[in-house]
Amino acid sequence: MIRQRRRPSFPEWLGYTVGRPMPADLRDWVLHDLTGKHAYTRHLTRGMIPFLPIFAAFLFAFPGPVWIRCAMTLLALILALFYCAAYMAPNRAHRLTQHGLPATLDAPGVLHATPAERTRYTLNHPR
Repeated sequence: MIRQRRRPSFPEWLGYTVGRPMPADLRDWVLHDLTGKHAYTRHLTRGMIPFLPIFAAFLFAFPGPVWIRCAMTLLALILALFYCAAYMAPNRAHRLTQHGLPATLDAPGVLHATPAERTRYTLNHPR
């Protein structure tokens, strides 16, 4: 039996942010991270970690006035957040299957159409 740890170490978590799988003893932590309360916020935060060097380069390595460098960084941040949010569901499904969990698990608060709603939709919107 594998003993379950409560949290990953910082190097493990950093690897997890760029797509490496967690050890088997952190499977419950991964499940909570991807489907628990505030999963969306954690996903967006985790998705910004790989972009930190780019943001730092925009702020500190480029010449020019501070307001232009801040504007470049803000634009990059908005674009990164947009793509991170747009690919949230496929990324969650990939991470779940990567750790041996069902890809169909959702975060709390996700509403799915009931069979009655699907039927009503197909009647109102025929192909």
